[in-house]
Amino acid sequence: MTDENTTAGGMPIEDTLIEAREAQRPVTDGKFIRLADHLKREWQIYAMLLPTIIWFIVFLYKPMYGLQIAFKDYSIFRGVANSPWVGWEHFETLFSNDQFIRAVKNTITISFYNLLFGFPAPIILALMFNEVLNATYKRSAQTIVYLPHFISSVIIAGIVITAFSPTAGIINTILGWFGIDPVYFLTQPEWFRPIFVGTGIWQEAGFGSIVFLAAIAGVNPSLYESAVVDGANRWQMMWKITIPSILPTILIMLIIRIGNVMEVSFELVILLYQPSTYETADVVNTWVYRQGLQSGQYDLAAAAGLFNAVVAFVLVMTANTLSRRFSRTSLW
Repeated sequence: MTDENTTAGGMPIEDTLIEAREAQRPVTDGKFIRLADHLKREWQIYAMLLPTIIWFIVFLYKPMYGLQIAFKDYSIFRGVANSPWVGWEHFETLFSNDQFIRAVKNTITISFYNLLFGFPAPIILALMFNEVLNATYKRSAQTIVYLPHFISSVIIAGIVITAFSPTAGIINTILGWFGIDPVYFLTQPEWFRPIFVGTGIWQEAGFGSIVFLAAIAGVNPSLYESAVVDGANRWQMMWKITIPSILPTILIMLIIRIGNVMEVSFELVILLYQPSTYETADVVNTWVYRQGLQSGQYDLAAAAGLFNAVVAFVLVMTANTLSRRFSRTSLW
């Protein structure tokens, strides 16, 4: 027996009629109706998202209009629209400029060192914190290593310059105890990269470990309990459980880091480098700064910035594709 308000399949007659009407509608109309219903139902979420969308449009997408000056003989008096087109002339100038080629090489080299030494640092730090059993010591150590992240780059640069000073710096003071003559490290091109990379690790490794600590906190405790029953020690649990469990997070962070390969910290470089270290310290961003703001060659600087962005886009797309293919973990 079926109720008079239901069909033979047990579905209410009203729902059946609604489905029948929806089936007769064109597919596009159905999609728009579903979208409208979704927006009506979830409007509060989109209202909270609206300020972020507006910020992206105003500060990220609208300025893209100015990218066309990379293909124009730009004049600040004529404006973007009235400046004449020159095609690829600025890019030809870039790739025939020895200083720009040097800046690209320095950017890639410093980024490689950052990936090689800087990327594993927060992971190792998070694994070390995870093994600390004393809660008071753990919180104190975390506070100490997080602190440099919240210090201004100007102050960080001041600390580094003072520490490596040939007269009052602690580094040269220690060297003096062993009878070694003072060295002005920041004027030596071969010392800039180690100092820069080491400073970046000191400043950001602690704060970067928060992401990996959060991933470790999400590991199923029953896995560790089973490992203890099987007689595994903490070292074995770290290698066999913790690291494999946070591997997707590591890959995602690596993809993001690869996307920023061409974005070496501009503030810290420009605060630490000087003409005597341009050979190893001058990167694309500082070259763009000198050409664009100091020399007034806005079109050439825009071409260099566009090249930088395209390379970063290609790198992050490649890294994401490879990660999705070999590990099934990706940003999208």
